[in-house]
Amino acid sequence: MQVYKFGGASIATAERMQALWPIIETAEQPLILVVSALGKTTNALESIVAAACKGDKNAAMEQAKALERQHVEYAKTILDAKYEDVAIQALNVFFTELQWAIDDAGSHKYDYTYDQVVCIGELLSTRIFAYYLQQQGMPIDWLDIRDVIRTDDTYRDARVDDDYSQQQVREKLLPILQSGRSIITQGFIGSTSDNASTTLGREGSDYTAALLAAWTKAKAVTIWKDVEGLKNADPKKFPNTVRIDAISYDEVIEMAYYGAQVIHPKTIKPLHNNNIPLYVKCFLDKNIKGTVVMNEVSSLFYPPLIVQKGNQVLLKLTAKDFSFITESKLRDLYDIFHKLNIQVNLIQNAAISFVACIDNQRGKLQQLVSLLNKDYNVSDNEDVSLLTIRHYTPEVLTELTKGRHILLEQKTRHTVQLVLM
Repeated sequence: MQVYKFGGASIATAERMQALWPIIETAEQPLILVVSALGKTTNALESIVAAACKGDKNAAMEQAKALERQHVEYAKTILDAKYEDVAIQALNVFFTELQWAIDDAGSHKYDYTYDQVVCIGELLSTRIFAYYLQQQGMPIDWLDIRDVIRTDDTYRDARVDDDYSQQQVREKLLPILQSGRSIITQGFIGSTSDNASTTLGREGSDYTAALLAAWTKAKAVTIWKDVEGLKNADPKKFPNTVRIDAISYDEVIEMAYYGAQVIHPKTIKPLHNNNIPLYVKCFLDKNIKGTVVMNEVSSLFYPPLIVQKGNQVLLKLTAKDFSFITESKLRDLYDIFHKLNIQVNLIQNAAISFVACIDNQRGKLQQLVSLLNKDYNVSDNEDVSLLTIRHYTPEVLTELTKGRHILLEQKTRHTVQLVLM
C-alpha cells in the first residue's frame, strides 16, 4: 500500500485530472490518494474570507457562487451522465456549508472563519476526483478526513491529536484498505472535538499524506508535482540547477530550516520515524526518475545545495553599559525574539556585541527595536539576503559572491552562510 499526494496544479483543469489516470491505474493497489483543492481555489476562498470578515457578505456570496459555477462546470466536463447528477448533488452539500460559514463570519474570529471557508476547496476537488475514478472503474471510496484527523483549535495551524487520529485510522481506513479498495481524501484539513474545521498550516497536504502513511504503515509516499524532482537550488533564482537523485531526511530538514521551499520538516518527521521513503515525481511525465528522500544517503553524491533567503535584516546590538554578552544576556535576548515570534536565522556574538540576521517583518521589527533600545545601541542593515550553501566548494562560493558585499560570514566543514548586500 502506498500514499500518493496530488497538489492543486495536477488537477488545475479537467484535462490534467484525466491525465493522472495512467499514473493511478498502473500503481500498486490499494492506494490512499491525498488531494489538494483545484488550482487557484484556495486563493478564491481566501478572498471570500476577507470579504465576509469585513462585513461585505453580498460580495462574499457572489464570489462563492462563481466558485460553485466553476466546480459544477469542471464536473460536467469530466463526468458522464451517470455520475454528473450524483456528483453535483454531493457538491451542493459543501456549497451549503460554505454559505453557512459566510453567514457566520466576523472580523473578531478571522482565523476560525478562514478554516471553515478554506477547507471547502479540498472537499469539492476530492468529490469530483472520486466520481471520476469510479467512472474509470476503480474500486475507491471517498472519505472526509475531518472524520479522521482530530486537532486542537489553533486555527490555521492546528496541532494533530495523534492518538485519537490513529484510532480513527484503524477503525475507518484500514478495513477499507484491507478489503482491497483504495481511498481518496483531503489534505491540509482536520477538525476539532466540536466538529469545527481546521487547517494544518504550511504544506498541510504533504503533512496529511505523511501522517496517513505512518499510521497505515505504507511502503512509500509519492508527492506528484509539476517539476522533475528536487533541485539543488531554486531554478527561478539560480541558473544551471541540477536534480538531486537521492537526499536524506536530515538534509531536507536542514535545507527547509535555512529557507528552502522544499519539503516542510513536519512532513518529514512521521516518515523519518517510520523509515518510509518519500518520492518527489513529475505528474507531467511519470517516467522521469524524480527524487527519493530516505534515511541514509552518502554526502559524496550531493552537489552544492544552495538556499537564498531574501528580505532579511542584519541587527547589531552593543550593550550600552559595555557589559559582556553573557549567557544570561543571550537568554534575555532570545526571550524577546520568542515573545515577538521572530525567527533568528543566524547569530554571532563578541564580548559586548551581538549580531542577528532575522526576517524583515515590518511591524514586528519596530517592536523589536523598541524593546532592545532599552539596554542596547541598535544598528541595522535592511534589504539584505542570507545565502546558505551546504556541501560548498571554493568555486561555487566565489561565483555566488562575485560583486556582492559580504556583511557576515560563518563556515563549518559542510556549510557556509553569508549575509550579503
